[in-house]
Amino acid sequence: MPEDSNIMDKIAESNRSVVTGIDEKEIQYWVTISVLGRKYRVPAGLTIMQAMEFAGYRLIRSCGCRAGFCGACTTVYRIEGDYRLKTAMACQTRVEDGMYLTQIPFTPAERSDYDLDKLRPGIEALLNNYPEILKCLGCNSCTKACPQDIDVMEYIAAGKRGDIAVMAEISFDCIQCGLCAMRCPAELAQYNLAQLARRLHGKYNTPAPEHLNKRVEEIIQGKFTKELEDLIKMSVDELRKVYTARDIEPE
Repeated sequence: MPEDSNIMDKIAESNRSVVTGIDEKEIQYWVTISVLGRKYRVPAGLTIMQAMEFAGYRLIRSCGCRAGFCGACTTVYRIEGDYRLKTAMACQTRVEDGMYLTQIPFTPAERSDYDLDKLRPGIEALLNNYPEILKCLGCNSCTKACPQDIDVMEYIAAGKRGDIAVMAEISFDCIQCGLCAMRCPAELAQYNLAQLARRLHGKYNTPAPEHLNKRVEEIIQGKFTKELEDLIKMSVDELRKVYTARDIEPE
């Protein structure tokens, strides 16, 4: 078996022990879900991702950090008897009885190529790279789809005013899962616009911290080279001891 397969087997087995670590006879509550048209009986309380693995799915794509940060596990589902199409992150959302779901590995969207050094924060930068921002209907479908509860429509409205700072602030927690773009009737890729706004805001509106500049200069001068070389030579046990004994800066 290839090395990569061994790694994936270990990951799958490790997570399986979390969801099947007790005898099924001891599981009191069960729910029934459908994955791509096939029904499965799974323990209540699991996340969608855990439930799929309990059912036997081996997740190689549409999974990543498993903690709500990477945006890879985008999921679309309906609950039996409910007309609404819902969106979520599979690693964050718990299964419900009657859930009919499917994973979406990737949401294709156009991304503009630009040189930040040739742009300035304002409406011109957005219009030149993403003129479709003016097509926003203000329907709020993007906000309803966002698993991070970001007010996507509001930051797009800020972008239409050229308010890059507000746009960057509201979209700060965006993990670029693409669910907003998938649900947008005007076919915007909101997360790409938000990324441009944050880059512009970071480059032009946010002052560079002096302590960071100082530390970068120290690294360039080789101040930490020997310390790094010593760490590289240490065993795992030695590294653990150094880590445990480290000085922790007060909050």
